[in-house]
Amino acid sequence: MLRGLVIVVALVAVLALSGAAYVINEAEQAIVTQFGQPVGDPVTAPGLHFKVPFIQKVHRFDKRFLEWDGDPNELTTKDKRFIFVDTLARWRITDALLYFQRLQDERRAQSRLDDILDGETRNAIANHDLVEVVRTSNREPAQDESSFEQVQTTLAQIEVGREKIRLEILTKAQSRTSDLGIEILDFQLKRINYVEDVRQKVYQRMIAERVRIADRYRSEGEGEAARISGERERELKRIESEAYRTAQEIVGRADARATEIYASAYDQSADSRRFYEFLKTMETLRATASSETSIVLSTDGEFYSFLKDSG
Repeated sequence: MLRGLVIVVALVAVLALSGAAYVINEAEQAIVTQFGQPVGDPVTAPGLHFKVPFIQKVHRFDKRFLEWDGDPNELTTKDKRFIFVDTLARWRITDALLYFQRLQDERRAQSRLDDILDGETRNAIANHDLVEVVRTSNREPAQDESSFEQVQTTLAQIEVGREKIRLEILTKAQSRTSDLGIEILDFQLKRINYVEDVRQKVYQRMIAERVRIADRYRSEGEGEAARISGERERELKRIESEAYRTAQEIVGRADARATEIYASAYDQSADSRRFYEFLKTMETLRATASSETSIVLSTDGEFYSFLKDSG
């Protein structure tokens, strides 16, 4: 009986000690409550700690930077442009006791941040034109060096810009979370885009602009092709004309040389011409007469004159 009682007391003592001790790691902080009410200061130091078993309860919270990722919302700018804005933020718990009293857990904290950050984002976007939301500085636009036609592009001047709008949202949101035991460390406009119907109109306008530029390039190409073809035909006619002129000059020089040779032949002595005529006459006679041919010579004929001259 006594042994059993000792065992029971020992078990109760072990359970009591195990329920009294708890460990906090480097990434945690804790609030101890008794019957639902906080007891003492927040526990922020890592290590082994103790509480009243069965009566007190430990609520653990993260000490690290936490993420808030907002849902894309359809918002309207000051100049009535409908856009989707996707945002994100980083926050942390700075006062665990106040955080527990006002929000209790991370789920409620995320919900409260949804209200604060989405609301401040909506107000900021509604107070500025679209160009202020998407641009940060009044930089000079980059020129398209690959374009045949260099067009000087100018951008509208901005007074505020995206970065200042971001800081404005961050500052106002921080002021609204100071009594919640949390601190918003950073806020970013992750993505800004047109709503679907406006985006399709933008795409169509971009396509039309690309088609217009393509038509201009095609027209310029056809004009350049026509110019090259015209220059080619003109060069071909020039070459043909020069070739014809050169050929005529060669023919003219040949005719002049032939005339010169003929004139030189006619200018030979009378005896040379007479001997040439005699040889040609003999060749003609040999070709037309045979041994049986009877020839009747006229005193006026060239052959009779050759015989007469030879006698």
